[in-house]
Amino acid sequence: MARRILIHGLAVALLALAAALLIRLNNAQGASPETSNVSEGHRLAEAWCKACHVIDMRTAGTANTAPDFVAIANQPSTTELSLKVFLGSNHRNMPNLILRPEQADNLVSYILSLKRK
Repeated sequence: MARRILIHGLAVALLALAAALLIRLNNAQGASPETSNVSEGHRLAEAWCKACHVIDMRTAGTANTAPDFVAIANQPSTTELSLKVFLGSNHRNMPNLILRPEQADNLVSYILSLKRK
Protein backbone atom coordinates (compact mmCIF):
# COMPACT_ATOMS: atom_id res chain seq x y z
CA MET A 1 0.00 0.00 0.00
CA ALA A 2 2.76 2.46 0.94
CA ARG A 3 4.64 1.58 -2.23
CA ARG A 4 1.53 2.34 -4.30
CA ILE A 5 1.11 5.75 -2.64
CA LEU A 6 4.79 6.50 -3.23
CA ILE A 7 4.53 5.57 -6.94
CA HIS A 8 1.36 7.64 -7.30
CA GLY A 9 3.02 10.64 -5.60
CA LEU A 10 6.08 10.30 -7.82
CA ALA A 11 3.89 10.16 -10.94
CA VAL A 12 2.02 13.31 -9.88
CA ALA A 13 5.29 15.11 -9.18
CA LEU A 14 6.72 14.13 -12.58
CA LEU A 15 3.55 15.26 -14.33
CA ALA A 16 3.67 18.62 -12.53
CA LEU A 17 7.34 19.04 -13.45
CA ALA A 18 6.61 18.24 -17.11
CA ALA A 19 3.74 20.76 -17.17
CA ALA A 20 5.94 23.46 -15.63
CA LEU A 21 8.66 22.75 -18.19
CA LEU A 22 6.19 22.99 -21.09
CA ILE A 23 4.84 26.29 -19.80
CA ARG A 24 8.39 27.63 -19.46
CA LEU A 25 9.27 26.53 -23.01
CA ASN A 26 6.15 28.16 -24.45
CA ASN A 27 7.08 31.57 -23.06
CA ALA A 28 9.17 33.69 -25.41
CA GLN A 29 12.78 32.97 -24.52
CA GLY A 30 11.80 32.22 -20.95
CA ALA A 31 10.14 35.63 -20.44
CA SER A 32 7.10 35.72 -18.23
CA PRO A 33 3.78 35.98 -20.08
CA GLU A 34 3.22 39.44 -18.60
CA THR A 35 6.60 40.69 -19.85
CA SER A 36 6.08 39.32 -23.34
CA ASN A 37 2.54 40.82 -23.42
CA VAL A 38 3.90 44.24 -22.44
CA SER A 39 6.67 44.15 -25.05
CA GLU A 40 4.26 42.99 -27.75
CA GLY A 41 1.84 45.74 -26.68
CA HIS A 42 4.63 48.30 -26.99
CA ARG A 43 5.39 47.02 -30.48
CA LEU A 44 1.72 47.40 -31.45
CA ALA A 45 1.61 50.92 -29.97
CA GLU A 46 4.71 51.85 -31.97
CA ALA A 47 3.09 50.58 -35.17
CA TRP A 48 -0.49 51.81 -34.75
CA CYS A 49 -0.75 54.50 -32.08
CA LYS A 50 2.44 56.55 -32.18
CA ALA A 51 1.27 58.85 -34.99
CA CYS A 52 -1.35 60.40 -32.69
CA HIS A 53 -0.44 59.40 -29.11
CA VAL A 54 2.68 59.77 -27.01
CA ILE A 55 3.16 56.14 -26.09
CA ASP A 56 5.95 56.00 -23.51
CA MET A 57 7.44 57.56 -20.40
CA ARG A 58 10.30 59.27 -22.23
CA THR A 59 8.02 61.66 -24.08
CA ALA A 60 5.05 61.77 -21.66
CA GLY A 61 3.53 65.21 -21.25
CA THR A 62 4.64 66.57 -24.61
CA ALA A 63 2.04 68.34 -26.68
CA ASN A 64 -0.02 66.10 -28.93
CA THR A 65 -3.61 66.07 -30.10
CA ALA A 66 -4.47 62.71 -28.53
CA PRO A 67 -3.97 61.89 -24.84
CA ASP A 68 -0.67 60.28 -24.01
CA PHE A 69 -0.64 56.69 -22.80
CA VAL A 70 0.98 57.59 -19.46
CA ALA A 71 -1.87 60.00 -18.71
CA ILE A 72 -4.43 57.38 -19.75
CA ALA A 73 -2.77 54.72 -17.57
CA ASN A 74 -2.78 57.00 -14.54
CA GLN A 75 -6.42 58.05 -14.65
CA PRO A 76 -8.26 56.58 -11.64
CA SER A 77 -10.93 55.17 -13.95
CA THR A 78 -8.45 53.24 -16.10
CA THR A 79 -8.69 49.50 -15.58
CA GLU A 80 -8.06 46.47 -17.73
CA LEU A 81 -11.78 46.22 -18.41
CA SER A 82 -12.24 49.92 -19.24
CA LEU A 83 -9.38 49.81 -21.75
CA LYS A 84 -10.71 46.65 -23.41
CA VAL A 85 -14.17 48.18 -23.72
CA PHE A 86 -12.68 51.38 -25.13
CA LEU A 87 -10.55 49.51 -27.68
CA GLY A 88 -13.56 47.49 -28.77
CA SER A 89 -15.74 50.56 -29.37
CA ASN A 90 -15.91 52.98 -32.31
CA HIS A 91 -14.69 56.54 -31.72
CA ARG A 92 -15.13 59.44 -34.08
CA ASN A 93 -11.64 60.86 -33.44
CA MET A 94 -9.81 57.56 -33.85
CA PRO A 95 -9.43 55.13 -36.72
CA ASN A 96 -11.56 52.03 -36.35
CA LEU A 97 -8.90 49.51 -35.42
CA ILE A 98 -9.94 45.90 -35.52
CA LEU A 99 -7.84 44.13 -32.93
CA ARG A 100 -7.70 40.43 -32.31
CA PRO A 101 -8.36 39.61 -28.63
CA GLU A 102 -4.68 38.85 -27.94
CA GLN A 103 -3.64 42.15 -29.58
CA ALA A 104 -6.08 44.07 -27.38
CA ASP A 105 -4.78 42.17 -24.33
CA ASN A 106 -1.19 43.03 -25.22
CA LEU A 107 -1.96 46.70 -25.84
CA VAL A 108 -3.87 46.91 -22.55
CA SER A 109 -0.96 45.21 -20.72
CA TYR A 110 1.42 47.78 -22.18
CA ILE A 111 -0.74 50.78 -21.27
CA LEU A 112 -1.26 49.50 -17.73
CA SER A 113 2.51 48.96 -17.38
CA LEU A 114 2.88 52.75 -17.61
CA LYS A 115 0.87 53.30 -14.42
CA ARG A 116 2.92 55.07 -11.77
CA LYS A 117 3.02 53.02 -8.60
